[in-house]
Amino acid sequence: MANVGGIDRVLRFVAGVVLILVPFVAPSVPALAGLGNWAWLIGAMGVVMLLTAIFRFCPAYVPFGVRTCGRE
Repeated sequence: MANVGGIDRVLRFVAGVVLILVPFVAPSVPALAGLGNWAWLIGAMGVVMLLTAIFRFCPAYVPFGVRTCGRE
């Protein structure tokens, strides 16, 4: 059952792509150069956000009963 709506989905997709790029651009950006291995954790969070956007389901929403999409 989907619980991620349109705007939420777009924001998750964009944020996911940006976070996935962090480990690859961090060494060349002085402000991000100090992240080290944390950059890969940030990239992994981007993958999770991208997957929740693609499948329109966020497991973290379930315990709180949050739905950003309309009823089906």
